Amino acid sequence: MDVGAVTGGIVALVVGLLSWTQSRATNRRSDFTAITERLDKELKEERTQRKLLTAYVVDIWRWAKRVGPDTPAGPAPEPPADLDLTPWRS
Repeated sequence: MDVGAVTGGIVALVVGLLSWTQSRATNRRSDFTAITERLDKELKEERTQRKLLTAYVVDIWRWAKRVGPDTPAGPAPEPPADLDLTPWRS
């Protein structure tokens, strides 16, 4: 065997292996970025819904303080239009 051909083959194998691991690392980085962006978006939506829900609970609490046990209760305040109540409705 020719030493130059074997050396060239080994160098090509090492270069191929290094480029393969680098491409895998790049794919993992892009996957991580996509996952974190999605989690950030879902967290922002969750915070918005929690703020709306908290405001709605505070409105009901204020309504309950105005309406005593011996007074006729008016209708409870309606939830905000953009409050998603689907998890609590079946």
